[in-house]
Amino acid sequence: MARGQLRVYLGAAPGVGKTYKMLEEGRRRHDRGTDVVIGFVETYGRRVVETLLRNGLEVVPRKEMAYRGATFTEMDLDAVLARSPQVALIDELAHTNVPGSGNAKRWQDIEQLLEAGITVVTTLNIQHLDSLNDVIQEITGVVQRETVPDEVVRRAEQIELVDMTPEALRRRMVHGNIYQPDKIDAALGNYFRVGNLTALRELALLWLANKVDDQLDRYRAGHHIDQTWETCERVVVALTGGSEGDTVVRRAGRIAARTKGAELRAVHVARSDGLAGADPAHLARQRVLVESLGGTYHQVVGSDVPAALLEFARGVNATQLVLGTSRRGRLAQIFSPGVGVTTAAESGHIDVHLVSHEEAKRGRQPVRITAGLTRGRQLAGLALAVVGLPLLTLLLDRVRADLSMAGEILSYLLAVLAVGLVGGILPSLFAAALGALLVDWYFIPPLHQLAIARLGDRLGLFIFLLAAVAVSTVVQLAARRTGEAAHARAQAETLTTVAGSVLRGERPLPALLEQVGETFSLASVTLLELTPDAPHGPEQRHDPAAWRIAAYVGGPPAATPSEGDTDVPIIGGLSLVLRGRPLDAADRRVVEAFAAQAALALRQERLAEQAGAATVLSEVDRMRSALLGAVSRDLRTPLSAVKDAVASLRSHEVAADDEDRAVLLTTADVSIDRLGRMVENLLDMSRLQAGALAMRLQLVSVDETLPRAVQALGEAGRSVGLEVPDDVPELYADPALLERVLVNLIANAVRFSPAGRPPTVSVSEHGGQVEVRVIDHGPGILIADREKVFLPFQQWDGGEHETGAGLGLALSRGFTQAMGGDLTPETTAGGGLTMTLSLPAADLDAVGKPPPDIDVQRADPAILDRIDSWTVRDEGSGP
Repeated sequence: MARGQLRVYLGAAPGVGKTYKMLEEGRRRHDRGTDVVIGFVETYGRRVVETLLRNGLEVVPRKEMAYRGATFTEMDLDAVLARSPQVALIDELAHTNVPGSGNAKRWQDIEQLLEAGITVVTTLNIQHLDSLNDVIQEITGVVQRETVPDEVVRRAEQIELVDMTPEALRRRMVHGNIYQPDKIDAALGNYFRVGNLTALRELALLWLANKVDDQLDRYRAGHHIDQTWETCERVVVALTGGSEGDTVVRRAGRIAARTKGAELRAVHVARSDGLAGADPAHLARQRVLVESLGGTYHQVVGSDVPAALLEFARGVNATQLVLGTSRRGRLAQIFSPGVGVTTAAESGHIDVHLVSHEEAKRGRQPVRITAGLTRGRQLAGLALAVVGLPLLTLLLDRVRADLSMAGEILSYLLAVLAVGLVGGILPSLFAAALGALLVDWYFIPPLHQLAIARLGDRLGLFIFLLAAVAVSTVVQLAARRTGEAAHARAQAETLTTVAGSVLRGERPLPALLEQVGETFSLASVTLLELTPDAPHGPEQRHDPAAWRIAAYVGGPPAATPSEGDTDVPIIGGLSLVLRGRPLDAADRRVVEAFAAQAALALRQERLAEQAGAATVLSEVDRMRSALLGAVSRDLRTPLSAVKDAVASLRSHEVAADDEDRAVLLTTADVSIDRLGRMVENLLDMSRLQAGALAMRLQLVSVDETLPRAVQALGEAGRSVGLEVPDDVPELYADPALLERVLVNLIANAVRFSPAGRPPTVSVSEHGGQVEVRVIDHGPGILIADREKVFLPFQQWDGGEHETGAGLGLALSRGFTQAMGGDLTPETTAGGGLTMTLSLPAADLDAVGKPPPDIDVQRADPAILDRIDSWTVRDEGSGP
């Protein structure tokens, strides 16, 4: 069965007429004989929609669903599938179905209808698209809870924009055609402001334009249309990898900026052999520049640069192509017109701009190759020619009678080839000239004269010289290519190492600078940044007040660019200064690539710092909100109890006997104690987070502290079982804090232990740690939620719900970690939860000595609430 088609009426805001257009379309199709039904339409009391709804189209009855004591109506998907019409009209594509429906979203219902071969006509407002949700919230201040994935809408065969000016929509609102009269004023002053409607309208137009552009690209590709259709200005700028690229990019950016909505794309054509001399540092810097202008960067591979440029430009439907003027001199242009001229001649409908720059006609800077034919090989080839050719002449002179002229010339040619393979073109040319003289002097009549009588001998000698030169040139070219390949491979390996260090490093900028220092054996690498009030002019390079150090590695940093052996200026007022040794031109090109990446890394660090600061503020705000919520929940009950008890005691209208007064006084006393504990917990939590927690560390015996903690629980602690061996060692701790931790843990276990199965506390020593296990057999906690119980201002009722301030377990872990231990939850065998308190056992040999240093940095980051470090004030000095 063929899939049904989807048609979407897209609107910028409610009330533009989407539902009306959908019903009109259904009416037209019905009049043409199409089987059309209304699957779901929401009228919102709009008279024009209700009138059109009564136009004779069949309506599939809705189904009623109960949820949380209320009854709702939803589209009956099964009924529409069973009816199986040709076309179904379904309003509100982004609607969320009532829980319990077959699908969570209406667009999922529509997908089922499309799979069943039913064509669907639906409606959608622009604010319900996933990709625009955050933008809509910033514009209108309204969070859209119901959204639909963009891809669902993009797959629609037809999308029609239902457009209306903001003024017309507001008039429709005033006339009562959208909302009920009691909602009109509020809507006009909030969501339906002119600015909001204008922005929403522009978003709808731009989103639909992108959709239409995608359709156009598919159409042109499907019909093999290569020529440009000027539906939108698209400016493509070609980058060679030279320093002139900055000028060309800025010029292309100005061209694109002249037309609203124009696109800017930069492209670099890399040679298919990978040996071209594009400067990676220039390309990296120009990529940043293109992106800062709102463009995109692309790289393609091709051996024919003009053809590759035009293929890319036609592929993106470009209207203008910007190139820099040729850097080749006039003599070179005689033999080849160059990329710019060739591209302009073959561009067709694409306009080509040739931008002049400071590098024009200066020629390309030669690239020094550090590999290939070394001086030693050239000397070896020259020696082979000087020694080998005379020896060959002596040998051929002895067998002169058995050889023809062709054999003699071929023998010398073989020798010249050998010299060329060893030493390259210069020794080979010398060998060819020397060989020609030897052949003429010894073997071509008249002998022992530099003269050639016969034409055939002259032709043979010329061919000999031509072959020698050709082979020597090929050998030299191969050697140069080998050198270029080795150089390119070394650069690629270096840059790959840089990329790997950035990806693996936690701090990309220091990793980059360290890699520069290691790669080029430098003493120090400094990244300098211009200060905002830095003076302009040549003296800027020597003024320490004009620069500040952004980052450095190695020895003493440079204070100004002039203090380094090499400095590489970077776009954005940065400079990479190197100390240790001056770099040659080839190394500098790689360093420039490092410098461009360093600028990006610095920008990423700055953004990360800003994001971190925003996260801290968000955490503080979250903590403040949680604290206020906790206070409002937990303080209200005891305060109300105290107030009611005191009011009853002071009342003259209610006669209370002694027993009633005792109950009221007990209630007030218990509530005040509860308030006191809560305030004490809040104060301790603030001290813990601020690093101002006072502790008195001394030797503590668990078998003495544990009974006091159980006794502090009163009647609730009588059923708690204790298992304390006699040989448990003492430990260093604050007795008061340790007792509070134990009270909190045991009270928590008593609270959740079922009747008849009281909690048990066992003590043991293992690996130098005293472990106190508080075991209960209650409902336990999900593994995924165990760490959440230690977060401040959360409390768990033993199930899935959080209640109350929940400072007990948070403080318990904080106190334990402050004393050098830890508190971890485990699953009790047979069900329930076991809290294991671990503290270092005291060294009996160290009794009488000061307590050991406590590593307070072990404290849980959640407990410290993102505080980087804190210290414990030790007011004691041992037992």
